[in-house]
Amino acid sequence: MSLKSLLLAAVFLTGVSTAQAAETVLSIGTEGEYPPWSMADANGNVTGFDADVGNLLCAKLNMECKFVVQAFDGLIPALKAKRFDIIISGMSITAERKKQINFSIGYAELANMFVVKKDSPLAGTTDIETLLKGLNGVSVGVQAGTTHAHFMEKRVPDAILKTYDTLDQMQIDLASGRVEAGFADASALQNFLDRPDGKDFQLVDVKVQSTFDPSLGEGIGVGIRQEDTELKAKIDTALCELITDGSIAKASQTWFKQDISRPCK
Repeated sequence: MSLKSLLLAAVFLTGVSTAQAAETVLSIGTEGEYPPWSMADANGNVTGFDADVGNLLCAKLNMECKFVVQAFDGLIPALKAKRFDIIISGMSITAERKKQINFSIGYAELANMFVVKKDSPLAGTTDIETLLKGLNGVSVGVQAGTTHAHFMEKRVPDAILKTYDTLDQMQIDLASGRVEAGFADASALQNFLDRPDGKDFQLVDVKVQSTFDPSLGEGIGVGIRQEDTELKAKIDTALCELITDGSIAKASQTWFKQDISRPCK
């Protein structure tokens, strides 16, 4: 074989080797500022329930996880722009989102709740209709781009809705009195209540489920590009195995002190 042929063969083999190596990495978009679902430190290291789910998924698929931190409302555009392969970031499966991307089977679900000051007129509310009426004219903080924001726009249009890039920003305004109520999933709000600045607040004893309003989604799923049908099939199979063997339930017990996994369908 000539020297030129040998060089061409080497280039070809290097290219194949690089392509094969690239296929072993699964890049995952996640927010990194939504405890206990997804938290990123100053070095970009990601922990939380969704990080555990991602690592379990990568192990099942025999791939290496690479987490990419991205603002929540930019996750879907970034996925479509191929900045990463999938989204794992406490993202609810909704009809609106499915117009842009595909989703895996749902792997978790947790009730949504409101948080208010203990002396708020809403604090003792126990039924959802009374609560929604009581929110008219009340300033309510939500994270931008979430099902919580969409729910408030749809169900309580007369509330004074304030949106934030991160849940932490909303909770800072809540603690300082710049917003009267917050709406998010119960676990994220409990994280706020457990901190010193949440001592004067409580959850309203009304769980807002997706069965009450489909706009809240069909559980939490992995976001996947619509054209990546083969990847979706692999992820669905892997998630079903992780749900069935109790791995996701175990991870949820670690972060939420309860099993929030959804039955595999």
